[in-house]
Amino acid sequence: MVPDWRQYQEEAAEFFRSLGLRAATDVRLQGVRTPHDIDVFVTIDIGGFEIKWLVECKHWSTPVTKLHVMGLRQIVAECGADRGIILCEKGFQSGAVEAANLTNVQVTSLASLAESSKEAINAVRLRNLFDRTEIARTRYWDIPKDVRIANGLRFDVGGGGDMYSGARIVEFSSEILAKALRGSYPILNDSLLRYVRPNLPELLEGPQQVVEVLDPLLTELEAKLDAVGGPKLEEMAGGIDQK
Repeated sequence: MVPDWRQYQEEAAEFFRSLGLRAATDVRLQGVRTPHDIDVFVTIDIGGFEIKWLVECKHWSTPVTKLHVMGLRQIVAECGADRGIILCEKGFQSGAVEAANLTNVQVTSLASLAESSKEAINAVRLRNLFDRTEIARTRYWDIPKDVRIANGLRFDVGGGGDMYSGARIVEFSSEILAKALRGSYPILNDSLLRYVRPNLPELLEGPQQVVEVLDPLLTELEAKLDAVGGPKLEEMAGGIDQK
């Protein structure tokens, strides 16, 4: 029989996986001074960068104390993680909540997290797609027309063959994201791109579907741009972060 605490860990890991994130249970991470055993280790790939969350699962009959929050804060710092999360369905003492305020440690329950995290993570993904679109736009128009044609980034008018157009991908992504970031769902896809790619849906019902549609389109465009040369996505994203 699986212990209740173990099942709680697995439920937490499965929740993060349901959001499209990678989650592993019982992971040992090497800190600056000592190794640490992590209940659930969550990783997210955003724009070529790996985001790391450390999750402690407290399947307890009493609220979590301040000391446990302070302990996780230290582990997060030692392991170079981006965020720590303590899950407990029995709540947290007032000191624990105060110790977590304005830090990179979040105290919550799995039930509460299920309500709030999807929206937050989808917002991050949409913003990442927006940044990728703008970077692709700059990279695309910095390439001379004849080079774009030669490298399959656009079709040659009257030349027949593949009707691929990086400009159409950029404009399509930009139009969809403008509506998605405003929360204007469902989004009607009346773009000319549908005539070239009839597999694209006519309606996008929510942020998850926007991500599923745009991510492969932008990944394909980025690969074509990389083949031409010039600054890569990660290099230009770094420049954006510094502005």
